[in-house]
Amino acid sequence: MEHRNKVQPTQYNNFSRNHFPKGFIFGAGVSAYQVEGAAHEDGKGESVWDYYAKKYPGRILDNSSGDVAVDFYHKYKEDIKLMKKIGLDSFRFSISWARVLPSIKPFVTLLHFDHPQALQEEYGGFNSRKFVVDFAQYADFCFKTFGDRVKYWATINEPNGWIVTILEPNAAWIENKVGPFELGHNLILAHAHAVQIYRRKYQATQKGKIGITINTSWYKPLNSTNEQEEAAKRALDFNFGWFVNPIMFGEYPKIMRDLLGKKLPHFTAAEAKQIKGSVDFLGVNYYSASYASYDPFNESKTATYLNYANVTLSSSKGGVPIGTETALGWLYLVPKGLKELVIHIKEKYNNPVVYIHENGVPESNNASLSVTEAIKDSLRITALDGHLKALLEGIKAGANVKGYYMWSFLDNYEWNHGYTIRFGMVYVDFKQKLQRHLKYSAYWFKKFLRH
Repeated sequence: MEHRNKVQPTQYNNFSRNHFPKGFIFGAGVSAYQVEGAAHEDGKGESVWDYYAKKYPGRILDNSSGDVAVDFYHKYKEDIKLMKKIGLDSFRFSISWARVLPSIKPFVTLLHFDHPQALQEEYGGFNSRKFVVDFAQYADFCFKTFGDRVKYWATINEPNGWIVTILEPNAAWIENKVGPFELGHNLILAHAHAVQIYRRKYQATQKGKIGITINTSWYKPLNSTNEQEEAAKRALDFNFGWFVNPIMFGEYPKIMRDLLGKKLPHFTAAEAKQIKGSVDFLGVNYYSASYASYDPFNESKTATYLNYANVTLSSSKGGVPIGTETALGWLYLVPKGLKELVIHIKEKYNNPVVYIHENGVPESNNASLSVTEAIKDSLRITALDGHLKALLEGIKAGANVKGYYMWSFLDNYEWNHGYTIRFGMVYVDFKQKLQRHLKYSAYWFKKFLRH
């Protein structure tokens, strides 16, 4: 049930969707493991996250799992009604590979951190080139089965996030001693194989678009010296460019090739040809920004991707935070970074079509708050307003951005943080049968979309 109390959201101003180009898509998103639940229903197999949350509950902040999550599997019709009430144009969600949705356009992600545990046990998941073949077969099945209804596909969500954020259980290179760049290489090849299948077999008749979703922060030099400015560029290349460069140009960024040498895998001529241009659009997840500074690598340090880039990151300068603090220690709200990012994409990557696939605000799950108080998410409204205005500035500067998806539609299972963090514009009452209640931000967004 939706919350029925009379809600008085934060005062609305005249900023609305009418300021954006005609046809611009506004939506919100979720991922399968984080919201579906129904872990043992209808023949669902075990994903790496099903296995991990049960085997290592102590690694989850509240010892929870996504077995029930927010029960989207059974409540999706109710949730779609809420989407319509808010006025969303589109809904971004993922299909659970291990489980193999009415005027709202589906934007479907094929893989969002939850590949089958069976593949992890058989050959180490994306540690192996076998993953490329199996992912392509899975993608083929999805295109054939759902492609008549899906016009937007993203192959993989945050391939860089799987590796660089140590998002267990996908941080395979930490445990299995496989280099992070080899894992990234396999994920790029898996993406390209899936795109090739879609374009060869389905795109002409289904008339859809396909791309990939890359996560990145914006990186600001700690000071204006050339050394720190170059460090910020390297940070962006070693995170964002690591995946976007091959997809756009068929090769890794030059600075990565120069600094990594043989640690960085090589694309064959045939692979480079297949990978180059393997997107109709680029999905981008943006949450925060960091200061970057020069920090030379030495072998005594943990071999992270940024150590190899000779970069260290910080969230403050002179004791002043880079942005507004949130419930997650690494996530500071820096709306201007979104503008800078989309302009960077325009200038460096020949201005591809871009969809902002994730952008949102984490709040602590405060069990002492009543529902009436918990839905007053003023920080989320401020952030939503700020990021949309920054994005509009980027569009006016020429960035080819065609849509924005707020993360997330529902409060959900936030990976290693379990249910201790809330990202949703819709409040889920974990004490009362997972009832749904629109937060103030949902009402703000509704007014934004209808003006």
